[in-house]
Amino acid sequence: MNKAPLVLSAVLPLAIARGAGAVEQEHQLGLDVGVPILTIADKATPDVGAAFGLHYGYGITDQFNLLIEAQYALLALAADNKGDPPTHPAQLWNADVGATYVLDVLRWVPYFGALAGAYVMTGGTLASPLFMPGGQLVVGLDYLVTPKWAVGFEFSEHFLLTELSLYTSYTTGFARTEFRWGK
Repeated sequence: MNKAPLVLSAVLPLAIARGAGAVEQEHQLGLDVGVPILTIADKATPDVGAAFGLHYGYGITDQFNLLIEAQYALLALAADNKGDPPTHPAQLWNADVGATYVLDVLRWVPYFGALAGAYVMTGGTLASPLFMPGGQLVVGLDYLVTPKWAVGFEFSEHFLLTELSLYTSYTTGFARTEFRWGK
């Protein structure tokens, strides 16, 4: 059996693909649309909704990027103030700053990192807004459609630091698009 066509079909795209070309001092500005999932200790099912965000990245070096994210999540539309405990938010806002480690593989750019910031829960059965510090671990993959435009996805696990026993898990998954410019 001649394996040459199989080997060529696997190797040829890698041989002619150009590099991702991530460089230091490169800026990235993008929009995110996704799904948030909040698990509350006193609730049987998690809240699943819609989320939107903005992100900005800056290439500190070829491997490390500064990452700033601001996100809004609509978690629940119909929380019942009479029957539900006063711990079920309808909305969650967060703003985080951190660093990611970037791996350039041709046009694919996988990354992972950690961020810290502020979180605010509002609405639902909460009597007043709940402010808390938090952090997140991110993992993502971008694809450079052109040297200036990228699309990708990012998954994050957030940690609501002062309320870890009540809000046991907050996870987000985003589809992203971004414009890149700079050096």
